[in-house]
Amino acid sequence: MSVPRVVLADDHPVYRDGLRMMLDSTGRAEVVGTAADGLGAVELAVRLRPDVVVLDLQMPGMDGIRATERIVAEVPEAGVLVLSMHEDDDTVLAAMVAGARGYLLKGADQGEILRAVTAVAGGEVIFGQALAARVSGFFARLARGEVPGVTPFPHLTAREREVLELIAAGRSNGEIAERLHLSPKTVRNNVSNVFAKLQVADRAQAIVQAREAGLGRGG
Repeated sequence: MSVPRVVLADDHPVYRDGLRMMLDSTGRAEVVGTAADGLGAVELAVRLRPDVVVLDLQMPGMDGIRATERIVAEVPEAGVLVLSMHEDDDTVLAAMVAGARGYLLKGADQGEILRAVTAVAGGEVIFGQALAARVSGFFARLARGEVPGVTPFPHLTAREREVLELIAAGRSNGEIAERLHLSPKTVRNNVSNVFAKLQVADRAQAIVQAREAGLGRGG
């Protein structure tokens, strides 16, 4: 059986290069391309048709959740394996709903990452030991009807999501301050935090991401 062909996407070059060298050194996986952001991951996946795309979630421009959705839609034969620092329920669930076949926490050892790559390439769904109990618990709650809908942008606070919702609806900072009964300075701080977490440069880019996720429709 041929070794899995892998595309890696992470915006930290030291981590990305280290992971590439580690996988290549085993002789049990072949890294055919690397990218520094979500859009690059999608473009490489479409061009190279790998067996597995290993990606981080928090990347500039297009984040890992949106990249996963695009890859699953455009290269359905490629399995997506998330390798992330985030382990909260909303983030793990968002990755699963987007179509990821695997989810590991950064810090997983070489053996665990290689097993996950091989499993995802073979069509399996796999989660690291640190997440296995949580995922099992999620499905148990889902069966009991206890799981609410997926929250977009789970890495934002509740207040930051409110601010992003109003940004997506076209509201100015002054209007947001009035609507949420906040000071202009507090709104500016929240807007800056939103831009940083979404890794966007300006309001227009934030609006595009928010509206793609369904925000801002209520005006």
